Amino acid sequence: MNETPEAGPKKLLVGLAGQQNAGKSTTFNMLTGANQHIANYPGVTVDKKTGYYRHREIRVELVDLPGTYSLTSFSLEERVARDFLISEKPDVITNVVDASSLKRSLYFTFQVLEMGFPVVVALNMMDVAKRNGTHVDVAALEHCLGVSVIPTIGRKRQGKTELRDAILDTANRKAYNPLRISYEELEPALNSLKNQLDKCKLAEDYPTRWLAVKLLEGDSEAERIVGEHLGEDCKELKTAAGVRRDFEEKHYMNVPDYMVGCRDRLATEIIGTCVTETKEGRDRVSETIDKIVLNRFAAPFFLIATVFVIYQLSIVKGYELTVYWWPILAKLRAMIAGVLPAAGILEDPYIRSMGLWMVDSANALLNYIPIFLILFSLIAILEDSGYMARIAFILDKLFHSFGLHGQSTLPYILGGVFAGGCAVPGVMATKGIPDERSRMATILTVPYMNCLAKIPFYTLLINVFFAPYKSWAMLFLSTVTIFVALLVAKLLTATLLKSMETAPFVMELPKYHPPTLFGVGQRAIERTWQYIKKVGSIVMAVSICVFTLLQFPGISDEKQAHFDGEITKAVAMFQNKIAKTQYADRFKDEAALVSMINLYNDFKSARLITKGAKSSKALSAKFKAGYPEQFKFLKPKKDKDAKTVNKALRGLLSTRKSLRRQIKEAQIETSVLGMVGRSLEPVTQWAGFNWKINVAILSSFAARESSVATIGVLYQQGADENKSLEDRMEAEAGEGGFSPLHALAIMVFFALYPPCLATTIMIKVQTGSYKWMVFSMIFPTTLGFITACLIYTGGSAFNLSGIQMMGVFYAAVVLTAVCSGLFSSWKRKPGPLPDLRQEPKPL
Repeated sequence: MNETPEAGPKKLLVGLAGQQNAGKSTTFNMLTGANQHIANYPGVTVDKKTGYYRHREIRVELVDLPGTYSLTSFSLEERVARDFLISEKPDVITNVVDASSLKRSLYFTFQVLEMGFPVVVALNMMDVAKRNGTHVDVAALEHCLGVSVIPTIGRKRQGKTELRDAILDTANRKAYNPLRISYEELEPALNSLKNQLDKCKLAEDYPTRWLAVKLLEGDSEAERIVGEHLGEDCKELKTAAGVRRDFEEKHYMNVPDYMVGCRDRLATEIIGTCVTETKEGRDRVSETIDKIVLNRFAAPFFLIATVFVIYQLSIVKGYELTVYWWPILAKLRAMIAGVLPAAGILEDPYIRSMGLWMVDSANALLNYIPIFLILFSLIAILEDSGYMARIAFILDKLFHSFGLHGQSTLPYILGGVFAGGCAVPGVMATKGIPDERSRMATILTVPYMNCLAKIPFYTLLINVFFAPYKSWAMLFLSTVTIFVALLVAKLLTATLLKSMETAPFVMELPKYHPPTLFGVGQRAIERTWQYIKKVGSIVMAVSICVFTLLQFPGISDEKQAHFDGEITKAVAMFQNKIAKTQYADRFKDEAALVSMINLYNDFKSARLITKGAKSSKALSAKFKAGYPEQFKFLKPKKDKDAKTVNKALRGLLSTRKSLRRQIKEAQIETSVLGMVGRSLEPVTQWAGFNWKINVAILSSFAARESSVATIGVLYQQGADENKSLEDRMEAEAGEGGFSPLHALAIMVFFALYPPCLATTIMIKVQTGSYKWMVFSMIFPTTLGFITACLIYTGGSAFNLSGIQMMGVFYAAVVLTAVCSGLFSSWKRKPGPLPDLRQEPKPL
């Protein structure tokens, strides 16, 4: 029977540890549900995922440690996991192991047990083990390990209650006698070193047997800890060094290899006792699929096809959903407009102008939420299924041809190798790359990836200028940036970074697993919510700055007088047209006239987002009930005088609309930001950029999302009628001669444009150099602008359309990259590729 927790703690700290691909994330989600928080461990860039749940009146804080194969000090993830265990001293460690690859998982379990913490083993993926014909005797495994072993299937949420019970029971257990790993011939020396450490103050903070094991292994972090506490010349360090030297002289084998061998023999004994393999039902699904998707010739085509399907479903089909989503945003804008101070006849109060500016900036980005939900769901499916790891495997050899490292794949994926990432975590993830040359090349090329913030800008221009070729245009943008990044990496590693060192790449491919609806949906919603929060914070802050820079110093008194005179003439004409009606006196008061104008605009805007005859009737009934006296001027029927007023009112509104647009354009043109944008036109015209695009690009440096937000306000024609940004930009582009060739040059420049402010700061943090930070801004700007000029000027010279020039540019980039890669492969003597799917073997 389970022990009652009354005598135990009322709050527990539990660490969730395990190797990568063991199902740790699904176990974490199973235990905590949606009650999770993601941050960073202090001082490092590794994610810290914390969750909470209550069980048997106990509040449990569950910390998901970074997935790692060991608890050494070679990688950042390993150090973070080990430091958490040592410093936080959790009440229980829940070790998630893969039942289908139990021997491999036991190496990590042994290291956790050596640290002396109470351990519960979550034997996950029992369904996969069963399909593979693997039977695990859970009772026998518990006996061998001396800890509770709970069979679970995390993705199906099976074993949750049993695992929660085992965690509490282990925390309340007074006697704890787990398996002790014997290091055979090293045991006397190990015990002697442990006894020395027991007499030091280190025994108060560190498990001394574990520390003795690490000292004998020559673990640099353990030596640092002992050296800091006891001095660099302490006898403990000398003893460990002496044992290693004597052992190696006697056995012609180093101590770490011998210890790994001891663990391997122990793991083999446990597997022989607890695991039974049967040939019946042996699952070969992963091997069968890999024969196709990892085939030398088929893999690239399968990868490209996968990307194409992702964009077809997310960008094309997702954009169709915005037809239903935009009216909701338009209604939200109308509601906020109704709360703000009323509009003036010619100019609006400052609070109203800024408020609607912020709403329009946000709506321009929030319109793409359906696209992101689909996109993030598809990416989560790739991650959960195991194909995302195959992408790293496929790209490894390619990366080496361009001076990169196989571990550059993760930063590229986080940065948005296809779409939906962010350059900031991409740059952060470069800490895991062991050689400096590839790490620097990856840091400087990650910003070329298609981060989440670029997608709205691409989608906007593609839907306006490349509507018949949406899928192909997005495929172009999602893949051409990869080729450009590879070429830039090749250039950098062959020149500026040539003298830096390189290192080999080791990885493991997980088995394929069917994704769960909960896991996919949860991550899609989390990532979309992060996007919404960014819109509500950074983009709003940038929009206010841009609004201010576009308002001052304002138009001249002479122009203002001209506009005032024009609206006065229009009002006088309106008064003349209705002078003979019974309602003439009603509109002599300016306040009444402005109120009628605003009501007419509200009614017209509401009708534009109302679909169907039934909804239109309901809208008319609503306005008639709310404004019984004015409604006859909105929809006059038999009243001839009301019809006259309605006709005159529409003429006044047309003139007012034109004047208001002219005022906004004059304000923007004479503003600080507008003048900067116009001053750049003599240069940027060679790339096809007008001053409005210049302003949008300048504003996007703080945050990429601001480009669409700024364009959404610069292209104002139709905003008051709640028209979508695509419709407004298409209308003004047609009037201004803006072509798909212009759009292509802009999109390519935007793809190569310097990283945003947050990424630039992160580059400084990761490189520790202002020189590289400045280089990360200057080089991409130069490269992007030269490329945009070649596209626009070259396309114009040869009279090519936008889609034709897109094909020419794509072919040129791909051909250059292929030739460069083949040249590198020819120079490097080829050798056989290792089978990265094999289980790691002891040295």
